[in-house]
Amino acid sequence: MQSRLVSMEEGKDPSSTIAFRTTQSRALQLRFLQIFLLLLCLGLGFSIISMRMLRYFGVKKIALATTTTIFPCYHQEVNYVESWIRPPSKLWHTMNDSELLWRASFVPLRKEYPFKRVPKIAFMFLTKGPLPLAPLWERFLKGHEQHYSIYVHALPPYVSDFPESSVFYRRQIPSQVVEWGEMSMCDAERRLLANALLDISNEWFILLSEACIPLHNFSIIYHYISRSEYSFVGSFDDPGPYGRGRYNSEMQPVVTLEQWRKGAQWFEVNRRLAIVIIQDTMYHPKFKEFCKPACYVDEHYFPTMLSIEAPHLLANRTFTWTDWSRGGAHPATFEKNDITEDLFKRMSEGQLCLYNNQLSTVCYLFARKFAPSALEPLLEMASKVFGF
Repeated sequence: MQSRLVSMEEGKDPSSTIAFRTTQSRALQLRFLQIFLLLLCLGLGFSIISMRMLRYFGVKKIALATTTTIFPCYHQEVNYVESWIRPPSKLWHTMNDSELLWRASFVPLRKEYPFKRVPKIAFMFLTKGPLPLAPLWERFLKGHEQHYSIYVHALPPYVSDFPESSVFYRRQIPSQVVEWGEMSMCDAERRLLANALLDISNEWFILLSEACIPLHNFSIIYHYISRSEYSFVGSFDDPGPYGRGRYNSEMQPVVTLEQWRKGAQWFEVNRRLAIVIIQDTMYHPKFKEFCKPACYVDEHYFPTMLSIEAPHLLANRTFTWTDWSRGGAHPATFEKNDITEDLFKRMSEGQLCLYNNQLSTVCYLFARKFAPSALEPLLEMASKVFGF
């Protein structure tokens, strides 16, 4: 076989063999040239795209994106602290209450923050639906965006529809049905606290209703709260039928009659107390089982638990003014014709309270209950009476 191939090669024309080899060499050179030009075009294209990306997105982001592609684990380390600092971009999530309370209970053990932290007030609105007094709050909050955040818990199926320009835009949290006087009310308040705790810059947490209004401008309220050594939670021993008379001995030994307290539903707590509230698994089951109407749990659960766990952190008073003088299970509601300067003078005149263990005439920062019809006169006198 080999001898036959050799004889065939020997029988070929030398000139044709040379031409064949020349043609093959030229084709190979052309192929190399094509590959070179293709690589050159790709390189130029990549350079142009990179320059445009640098112009629009910045050097740091492009470098981080490149590093992430090559070293994905390195990207996680670079952004690890930032992922804890940055508040959730969207309040709406799919966590259930157990997952939410667990996630919100994470507490840093070091007091020093490795970043510049601006403490904020979390305004938490527990509402039935719309916020008819929103324009008043918009005016109150204007210009103070770095010092507050907003959370709204509304009864399903209501979903807020504020415009993008509003401070209430997309500030509604995943909410559940709430029944007056039942444990679901306190669950909603814990849900608000837990969502607000996800923003590590929130330091103070104020529970409000859709019928609440501020009585001072933002600067005064921020100063008052941030300088206070105590949180404003009403907690007192009421020996009458609406206090100790609501106690159930089945709550022993977790809660004794001597530890039973009463207070206003509307409160302010600092971050430390907010953690105490959402971490609780000992008092919650007892109150849920043994404090049902006519034991209104929202008046007893937090005041009792906090007076046991952290009495030294409580001011033992609320700073939300309410008129109970008309009697009944609910306080007075103020309509349009009730809104006068005399009404607000009545809220402040003759008032004395303790602020950081010193007597003060400034006792109330907020007030309730105000009907939707009160909005127009409130806006008209806001500048003169409230200072905003």
